[in-house]
Amino acid sequence: MTNDVHFYDPAQGHGLSHDPFKAIVAPRVIGWISSRDAQGQVNLAPYSFFGAFATFPPIIGFCSEGFKDSISNIEATREFVWNLTSKSLVEQMNKSSAPVASDVDEFELAGLTKAPGVNVGVPHVAESPASLECKLLQVVRLHDLEGKPMNNWLALGQVVGVHIRREFLRDDGTFDTLKAHPVMRAGYLGDYAEIGPMFDLRRPKA
Repeated sequence: MTNDVHFYDPAQGHGLSHDPFKAIVAPRVIGWISSRDAQGQVNLAPYSFFGAFATFPPIIGFCSEGFKDSISNIEATREFVWNLTSKSLVEQMNKSSAPVASDVDEFELAGLTKAPGVNVGVPHVAESPASLECKLLQVVRLHDLEGKPMNNWLALGQVVGVHIRREFLRDDGTFDTLKAHPVMRAGYLGDYAEIGPMFDLRRPKA
């Protein structure tokens, strides 16, 4: 190691004023997840750890730090929906992150409209530019290198329905990501990022 590089072993501490991990692995699309329990109570919550993992078939997933209502609901009904968080919805998304009782409807709390699912019984955010209906594939409890169970739960779902508001479709039928203006998590407690200028870069041909 040189003086030009700060290296640390996470198990020994980072030696900085704040843990930089979430700021380094950033920005991250927000996992704004709607779910419902077996009795029909709806939940809506944002998750910092979210991603897409496959295309054929499309598979997405999010990870919860703690066994929260979303994971409990999804295990019970085996369905959930991801909702794209646009800049215009960032305040509502933040309201839905409040630590409220499980019987509180975050759609109502945040002033959002429930739109019914087509292939799932979970509603999605009508105001969102795009939403992905998912059927649960598996919930995985993460383990560390020593095999110790962690308080982190990964839910993976196969996309079985896609909702796109037509105003975000270009004339050529492509989704206008820039117009949708997704907001992403970008580090520490209150750090978020917006999408910037986009550019085209094609993979080299063989």
